[in-house]
Amino acid sequence: MNQIEDNMKKSIDVFKKNLIGIRTSRANPDILTGITVTYYGSKVPLQEVASISVPESQVLLLNVFDKTALKEIVKSIESANLGFNPMVDDNLIRIQLPDLTEDRRKELAKQAKRLSEDSKVSIRHIRRDAIDTIKNNEKNKEITEDDSKKQQTEAQLLTDTHIQLIDTLLLSKEKEILTI
Repeated sequence: MNQIEDNMKKSIDVFKKNLIGIRTSRANPDILTGITVTYYGSKVPLQEVASISVPESQVLLLNVFDKTALKEIVKSIESANLGFNPMVDDNLIRIQLPDLTEDRRKELAKQAKRLSEDSKVSIRHIRRDAIDTIKNNEKNKEITEDDSKKQQTEAQLLTDTHIQLIDTLLLSKEKEILTI
């Protein structure tokens, strides 16, 4: 059962990470998490070549460590298709986040819902695989029928708990997205 729970927790962690990447009405440095920059011939995460801060609710400020990387950083941000227009000032990059329209908010909420459904499917696959293993163990006489039923019930309870957690996280993110 520990292996099942660990796998389900990993699915929840992936879901949380994906939710962080969805933009809300406030600036959040995590929006830039997936961006990589070509720096001296290798791809590195943006956070390794610049520090990211939020001086205002709609502004991200990147303090670039190496001025020679400015052009590559700007190019990487623009190519990420996040709808940002970075402005360069000395070794700083300022990103003014555009206001979210009502339609864009709804679109982002739908995206979060799709991510939640994908996570739920992942959790259910883990449960199905666990129950198949339990049934095979019973069939091979490795465990008794009572133990099999008990383990199947435990797998279902773990599934229900983790799906409920996904729903809670989704509701929180939807509220954050739709709040003006």
